[in-house]
Amino acid sequence: MTVPDMISQAAVAPAGAGGPVAAVVRRAVPSDVPRLVELENAVFSSDRLSRRSLRTLIARPSASVLVAESASRIVGALVILYRRPTRFARLYSLSVDPALRGAGLGGRLLAAAEDDARRHGAGAMRLEVRSDNAGAIALYRRHGYRHIGNRESYYADGGDALRFAKTLPGS
Repeated sequence: MTVPDMISQAAVAPAGAGGPVAAVVRRAVPSDVPRLVELENAVFSSDRLSRRSLRTLIARPSASVLVAESASRIVGALVILYRRPTRFARLYSLSVDPALRGAGLGGRLLAAAEDDARRHGAGAMRLEVRSDNAGAIALYRRHGYRHIGNRESYYADGGDALRFAKTLPGS
């Protein structure tokens, strides 16, 4: 199955801004890697995806790397992993430029991830999120994800993770 190059377009309004920002969600390409590395460094303090990992994931048929682009700049990204024969997709990473948090980009990326997962035949999405990341936890809950467990010392810095899952409607 192939994922369309342009997955969706939406207008999102950044927190405190006067108007909407046009954003396109599309499949990542190798030339996006330098900006994806910048985004990883701006968003995550540990457990970052390396340049090499991002290149590999972009090329891997069992993964999808999607980006949100506004004014020709990548402002958000996500990675989804697929494993056969399971019907679960794993949202491995979701990041939004800190300057645009609260603009709705996280929700747009999450919706695009769910659409991509359905196209790959997944019936549900699972993910882990840092237990101290209140913004991300609220995002997942708003979008119908339910808490299914915990993972102690899951992250490299010893941080705990909460596990969430969602059955994908229409799958």
